[in-house]
Parts: sequence; C-alpha cells; structure tokens
Amino acid sequence: AQIFLGQGHFAEGAFRWVYKGKYIEGRRKGQPCVCKVFKTGAVMEDAYFAADIKAVEKALHLVDQWNSQKFINRTIKVNRAQIWSFYEGRHKGQKNLVEPFIQNWEKFNSNSGWVNSDGESWSLVMQALSHYSYHVSSGQFVLCDLQGGIYSDGAIITDPVIISRSAGTYGPTDLGPDGILNFFGHHVCNKFCHSTWTKPRDARRMYAPKASTSMVVTTQHSRPQLSRPQQPAICEDYSSDDSW
Repeated sequence: AQIFLGQGHFAEGAFRWVYKGKYIEGRRKGQPCVCKVFKTGAVMEDAYFAADIKAVEKALHLVDQWNSQKFINRTIKVNRAQIWSFYEGRHKGQKNLVEPFIQNWEKFNSNSGWVNSDGESWSLVMQALSHYSYHVSSGQFVLCDLQGGIYSDGAIITDPVIISRSAGTYGPTDLGPDGILNFFGHHVCNKFCHSTWTKPRDARRMYAPKASTSMVVTTQHSRPQLSRPQQPAICEDYSSDDSW
C-alpha cells in the first residue's frame, strides 16, 4: 500500500496516528485504506499489536455467532487489519496496521455506556449485538465500542473493544468486570434484544458515558490499576468468513 504520510494524520488516538493511503497491488488495488502507526514506536509495539489482534479475533467469533442466528436480514462484518512494515523513509522497519477505509463512518456505542441516540435502526442493532455478546459468551465478554459504515448488504465495524472478566486482557480499552457491569447499568433493551438473553444481576453505572473510547490507566510494571472502586481511572481515545 502507498501511505500518504506527507499529508499528515487525519485522526489520532492515545496510542496511534491514523493516515490515509491506497492499495497499489492485489485484489484491492486502487482502493483507499488507512494506516495506523503507534506513537511510541517499538517500545510497547508488540504488546499493542497483540492486544489489537486478540480483540479483533474475539470480535470475529462473536459476530459470526450473531450472524448465524439471523436476528436481522443483513450481515455484520469486522474490518480485519493486517500488520505491515514500512520499507523506506523515516519509519523504515516500523510495523503498522493497514485496513480498508470505511466510507460514511459513524459510531454506535462506546465502552463506557454511551449509545448513539439518533434513533436509527442500526444503532439499536449494534446495542443488541453488544448485549448478545455477553449472553452467548456465558457472561465472559461484552463486544462494544462499535463503529463503522453501513452498506446496502449490512454493516462493517472496525476497532471493536472486548471487555472481559480480567481488565486489560484485550488491551487498555478492556475495562474488566466493572466495564461489564457499567455497560448493563446504562443498557436499555430494544426491539432487537431478546428477553431470554442473560444480563448481570448486579449491573450498575460505574462511568459517565462518553462517545470517545475509554482506557484503563496502567503502569509499566503492573496490571491495570483502578484508583477507586466507584470511579476507575480511565482516559479517552479517538472516536474516529465475517471479516472484510
């Protein structure tokens, strides 16, 4: 792919710069793509890549289970990034994530309980998908921070967050058990949710809902630390088969 670094990034997060580019060979030749470069270079690079890939793989599994149930007459796909390396220029040798560019990007929910309130059906569908992910995983995971594009045959999501039973297992956006309770503390079932789907009995609101992605604050030599049980330390990220 050809990445337009000279044009500057068009989005950024706590960890990454996001650049536009295009594929110059292969089946996607000529199509636009995005390149995500970690700000810290190689310092924590391997850990970040591992967390990203692990979260996407789990998301693929959960979305595949959703699609197999045919709750809606459209298919949800997950944008699957590839790990590439720059072969020239100032970033030569540095790894990056490259994935197809999504047109008409929008965000449907976040990992802190925020929900897009535009009333569109897809916002309701994505919230139901998050609820279903908890149910189908027997309460082990919540798939959230759902964002992407809507197309005639369905939706494509990118950069999903997995909240698990152990904070940080799926990266700094994995808010752990408190994140799961918080999701359901804010969640209101809609017409796409099923009454038989399970929910935690002790759901409660732990975080103020924000559209941007929230992250557990960690130290270099420890697991994620929460400063106070009722107000975990979090900060914001950018809010810019079944894989695409």
